[in-house]
Amino acid sequence: MENDFQALISKPTAAYAEAVRFFNGVGMLNDALSRLVHDLEARHIDYAVVGAIALNQHGFQRLTVDIDLLLTKEGLERFRDELIGLGYRPAFDGAKKKFRTTNENIPVDIITTGEFPGDGLPKPVVFPDPADFTIVIDGVKTITLEKLIELKLASGMTASDRLKDLADVQEMIKIKHLGAQFAQELDESVRAKFIELVESVFGSNDLE
Repeated sequence: MENDFQALISKPTAAYAEAVRFFNGVGMLNDALSRLVHDLEARHIDYAVVGAIALNQHGFQRLTVDIDLLLTKEGLERFRDELIGLGYRPAFDGAKKKFRTTNENIPVDIITTGEFPGDGLPKPVVFPDPADFTIVIDGVKTITLEKLIELKLASGMTASDRLKDLADVQEMIKIKHLGAQFAQELDESVRAKFIELVESVFGSNDLE
C-alpha cells in the first residue's frame, strides 16, 4: 500500500526519498507527528516527545522510523481509552505501550513517568512527568535538552545494547558545543560520563 510506512521504508529508493522529506520537515512521519500532537493537545493529555524525534527537535538530524512519546500513567490510560480506534491501534494483540497509526502504520512507542532508562533497573535518573520538563519547539512539546541528555547517558551507561545513546550525546555535545560546565545541569550519577564524552569530542581543553 502506498500509504503504508513500513512497506515504504522496506524499499531503498523510496526509503531514501522519505528520509529526505523527513529532514525537510514533511513526509509521512512528520504528518503523523503533527496529527498526534493535535490529538493529545485537543484532549489536554500532557506529553513530551523523546528519543530520536527529540534529538531532531533539538537540532541533531537523525533518521527515525517511529515516534517515542512520554506520558504519565494516567495519560497512557487516556490515550488507550480516547484514541484507540480514532487513528491509532495496538501494534499487536495485548500491546500495552506500543501502538501504530491507523493511516500510515507508523509505530508510536510510549514510555511512562517513573520508568527507568537503559536496563530498566532503579537508578537516580528516571523518566519524569512530561509537564515538568518540556519545551515547545515548532509547536511540539519536547523533552528539555538537559533531561534528554541525562536520560540518554543513564541509558547508555547501564544497557550494553544502548551504546548508541552515548553516541547521541556525543553528537549533541558537538552540535550544541556543550562544555564540561553543562554537567552541572545533570544528575550527579551521570556527570562524570558526560565530562568524559566532552573530552572525547573536544579534548581536555573544552570550553568552560
